Amino acid sequence: MPKVSSVIVPYATYLRVYEPLAAFPEPERGHWSRYSRRPDRPSYQDELRRSLADLLPTPPVPVPVHESGDAFVLEIDGVLCVCPWRTRLRGWQALGELADELPGPVLEAVLPEFVRRQAAQDYERWLARNPDARPWIRTSTWQVPLHWFVLVSDEERRFDKGSGEVPPMLRYRTPMVQARRRVARALRTLKDTIDEGPLIDGLVDVGRWLEEFHPRSLVELDYGGLVHTLPAGELEDDHSAADVADGIEALRQGDGAAAGEAYARLVERWRSVRDRRSAN
Repeated sequence: MPKVSSVIVPYATYLRVYEPLAAFPEPERGHWSRYSRRPDRPSYQDELRRSLADLLPTPPVPVPVHESGDAFVLEIDGVLCVCPWRTRLRGWQALGELADELPGPVLEAVLPEFVRRQAAQDYERWLARNPDARPWIRTSTWQVPLHWFVLVSDEERRFDKGSGEVPPMLRYRTPMVQARRRVARALRTLKDTIDEGPLIDGLVDVGRWLEEFHPRSLVELDYGGLVHTLPAGELEDDHSAADVADGIEALRQGDGAAAGEAYARLVERWRSVRDRRSAN
């Protein structure tokens, strides 16, 4: 497949759900079955390149005209699992969050108001016809939201230093049943020990999202392009999921000092990433 650009697009992280092929109704199931046999399936960088290319015309195209027919595919223990891109749906959802992410003049320069207004109207009409639609992928820029780490464990961490033109890789994969169980346990602990806040709100939100999928799905937390912002040594030593788990367990045991130490490790680790985001 021809690529829009050879430049690597960095700084986005991903939370993905791979559902077993049997979870999809026909004719979509047949489409993904045929798609899985394609040798030229695109990567997450290809999706980002396409999205950035759509912003170049005048006026820009903030959301694809047609929904993507692409997906990420894994085979786990002989079971084919699929994570559809749903780029159009995710584009609409991301567009609604931009006002909180960018200053008004910057947002207007990138996506004029009339473009955003038209996209919002298109989404409203589409959502009326598809009220149960949900994405299989969540994206975050310049960070991994702390509540994502609750879903995984340090034992599920996979790190590859990369070599030559192959970039480093850091990701976690866990069965859906484990991810749901960890969310439920963490919520019980946090609600019993701290006031409501963004960590609890994030866990409630992601827990509801996970309930939308087949129980035999797989959950993947992928550092994606964020690996390009972290020095190799820091990336290799990044065990944020372990720190989050240690902090929650300390709260469960009533050990506020240990919980504070785990939180301090997280703050220190992610400070350099926040500094780079501010510089950009």
